[in-house]
Amino acid sequence: MPAGKVNQRHRIYLARQTPQIAFIPAAWDKPRMGDRTRKSRSGGRQGAPRGPQRNQSRDGDRPAWRDRQGKLDRSGGTSGDGPVILYGWHTVTAALANPARQIRKLLVTENSARRLADENIDTRVPPELVHPQDIDRRLGPDAVHQGLLVEADPLDSLHLDELPQEGIVLVLDQITDPHNVGAILRSAAAFNVKAIVTTSRHSPEATGVLAKSASGALELVPMVEVPNLHRALGEMNDAGFMTVGLDSEGSGNLADITLHAPLALVLGAEGKGLRQLTRDTCSVVARMDMPGAIKSLNVSNAAALALYIGASRLGLMKS
Repeated sequence: MPAGKVNQRHRIYLARQTPQIAFIPAAWDKPRMGDRTRKSRSGGRQGAPRGPQRNQSRDGDRPAWRDRQGKLDRSGGTSGDGPVILYGWHTVTAALANPARQIRKLLVTENSARRLADENIDTRVPPELVHPQDIDRRLGPDAVHQGLLVEADPLDSLHLDELPQEGIVLVLDQITDPHNVGAILRSAAAFNVKAIVTTSRHSPEATGVLAKSASGALELVPMVEVPNLHRALGEMNDAGFMTVGLDSEGSGNLADITLHAPLALVLGAEGKGLRQLTRDTCSVVARMDMPGAIKSLNVSNAAALALYIGASRLGLMKS
């Protein structure tokens, strides 16, 4: 059966079984332009022309996707002002359930369309029925998309002065691996983190691999992008935050330090850790002592452990 066409018998069956889904040809619409100008989580400003343009890659049949500025992205996302690409069951259904997320396009396979109907999930836009290979060609063969892909507008980013004066905030100092940031987002959602502060540069965009790794948490944890982390930490100190940098050579064990809310836990990239200026700006630099032979953790695991310690010391684990 040619790609993009659907067997008529399957079309009739699905139309009867999933009446809330309107199947339309799997053709890409022209991208819309948003009318908002507030900074979005993807690092650009909404209101600019967007929409990926397909280009043949140099290394064979795998497609390359370029944004309006010509930047190449093979991670299932776009860069600059383009739309974000979300895929996978938990990621897409969380986006569909988030009223703040503007959905442009939804691609579904037969199986995922049936599951959406069985679970009474509102698709919000008429889905396009496609074959799994169509999504594979969009994302690459290694992406686990589970028959769902959404093209959506980026979420708005909070401003630094909008941070809640309670609970825990995470600050990421140039952590660039999208898998790690996605896993940190997932832990942040589990521990009810109020926001995650990242730098505008040297941080992954909130799309593609990051969103899949976050497993829906991208819709739950507000993000703050700042141009200068040193200045942002200074403003947080002035606002009453206890800023605790996490470093293997910290002066004390995090579990032994008296903590108070609002608390900001600051994590650095694997290998290089916190930058010197970041360390100097934190009100406390602490370590996490490990009882075993291995004394260091992956940054996403370290974030989860630090959140558990912080939430326990602040009394946030009480039911």
